[in-house]
Amino acid sequence: MIDETAAEVVRRIFAEYLGGNGDRAIANMLNRDGIACPSAHRPEQNRHRHADGWQGSSVRAILDNPRYTGYAVFGRWTKHETLLDPEDVAAGHVVRFRRAAADRIVRSREQAHLAIVSVETFTRAQLVRRSKSAGGLATARKAERGGRVTARAYLLRGLVRCGACGRKMQGATIRKGAYYRCTARTMAPGSLQLADHPKTVNLREGVVVEAVNGWIGELFHPGNLDHTVAALLGSDGVGAGGGPLETARNRLADAEARLRRYQAAISAGVDPMALVDLINQAQAECASARAQVVGVPASSTMTAAEVDAMIDSLGDVGGLLADATTTGLSRLYGRLNLEIRYEPKELAVYVTTSPGVDSECPRGDLNPHAH
Repeated sequence: MIDETAAEVVRRIFAEYLGGNGDRAIANMLNRDGIACPSAHRPEQNRHRHADGWQGSSVRAILDNPRYTGYAVFGRWTKHETLLDPEDVAAGHVVRFRRAAADRIVRSREQAHLAIVSVETFTRAQLVRRSKSAGGLATARKAERGGRVTARAYLLRGLVRCGACGRKMQGATIRKGAYYRCTARTMAPGSLQLADHPKTVNLREGVVVEAVNGWIGELFHPGNLDHTVAALLGSDGVGAGGGPLETARNRLADAEARLRRYQAAISAGVDPMALVDLINQAQAECASARAQVVGVPASSTMTAAEVDAMIDSLGDVGGLLADATTTGLSRLYGRLNLEIRYEPKELAVYVTTSPGVDSECPRGDLNPHAH
């Protein structure tokens, strides 16, 4: 059974692309016309995504998906395990998915389901894409742009969120400097966050890294370790009758309460599309809290000795900060589980670290004066 509403959008995307429009231009058209993106149209199938409008990557994924021709396709992606740090095997690995070679992809002999676009249309779109990637465009400007190679490593990649909308900020190079950016144009028209979201939010990496490193250096300075250990013990609920399990249960109860309020608002007549982002966020928090409730052992209170051992496992924090290599700092940030939120109205960055502790403490409020 085909979802005709979604199928019409897919056909339009192929038609617009073959008409000469690029991925980002098509995404902007769909957003301007108020067409729901996949995560907004079917949130139950896209709980891991924000319903924040069409992106160029969403359009690209549709144009590259042969299943819209009605044939079943297998083996398009292969799984690879990559070391987090090639110089430290003990740091573990991460799983990455890469496109498989053409000779590894298998297609069914007969159509497995109804087609949304013809094989001819899909093939034409793929030929256009290959022509562009090979530099076969008519304009030299496009050919130059396609030949650029970016090798900049962003130290805080995946760690910075925009306080105005909650989305992760993307790395960008501005005037040869590293920044993190969140733009309102990539959000769906009518989104609640769009009303208060600045047109563009920019955060300079160098200023943040300097402030964060200074804060980390103070936390783990030999003279401040007793205070840091006490803060970590306090965040774990020692002597407070709480702990990680109680924290997770409170988070779950709060998220479920918000979901009930949103459902009541819809029942009262509020446009459901205006609440999609908030509902998705609350559902994600519910799933995270439930997983934490299940995963926390019955007795998970950390002792002072365990906290000391955890801090020792971080190694020479001061030495890593002084060395200031990209690999060393990225590894340290990962072990500290840094989370960074930038509030553009306040021009302030809020940083939390939870090295082996379930709750988020200690916390640092930094004002980088960057915009």
